[in-house]
Amino acid sequence: MIISQQKPIDEILASLKEYKKIFLVGCGECSTACKSGGEPEILKMKEDLKAAGKEVSGYCIPSAPCVAAKLKNELAKNIKDLKQADAVLVLACGLGVQSFKDNDRMSLAVFSGCNTLFGAVMDAKGNFFEKCSMCAECVLNETAGICPVTLCSKGLLNGPCGGVNKGKCEVDNDKDCAWVLIYQELDKNKKLDSLKQIRGARDFNKALKPHKLIVR
Repeated sequence: MIISQQKPIDEILASLKEYKKIFLVGCGECSTACKSGGEPEILKMKEDLKAAGKEVSGYCIPSAPCVAAKLKNELAKNIKDLKQADAVLVLACGLGVQSFKDNDRMSLAVFSGCNTLFGAVMDAKGNFFEKCSMCAECVLNETAGICPVTLCSKGLLNGPCGGVNKGKCEVDNDKDCAWVLIYQELDKNKKLDSLKQIRGARDFNKALKPHKLIVR
C-alpha cells in the first residue's frame, strides 16, 4: 500500500491560482485507506475549493487510478464534467497523478493534492508501517522475513552495529534493533547457522530508477 498525505490547503490553492474550474480525482484503494483521497476527503476538498472561489465541475474515485484501465473507465463516465474543467486535482499518490497525466487526452493541467510518503503494511487497527524499501534485491528469505534494509537504521546486511543497546537501536532508543529481531526469529526456528553466511554488498544497479517491467 502506498501511503499519502494531503498537502496543506494553502499549498493546493497556490498551485491552482491560475485556474477556475477544477475536476477532482480520488483513489478507492490506498488513498481511501489512509484518508487522503477517499470520498470524505474529496467532498471536503470540494467545499474548500468552493470557499476559495473555485468551481468544481465534478469528481470521480477510480478504484485504482494507477491502473490505466480503471482510471479511463471512470473518466469516460465523467467526460462531460471533465470537459468543463481547466485543471485536475488528484488526491492520490504520485503514481495516480502521473497515471492521469499519461492517460489524459485533453491536455488538462494536472496537480497533486497529496504528498507521497512510503509503501506500508496496515495492521488490524488501521495503522501503517513501512517495512519494505522496494530495493529490487530482496533478502527476506535469509533474514526470517524481516527486512534489514528498511528496519535497520543503517541498512546493515550482516548483523547489528556496535551501537545496539539492550535490543534497541542507537539511532532511536525507542526502536527495536532489526538484527535483534532477526536473531530472535532465526533462533525460534532453529536457523541461527544461517547467520554465519556473509552477504556481499547490495547491487545498487538493481535499484536504479526508473524501473519498468514489460509484460508480454
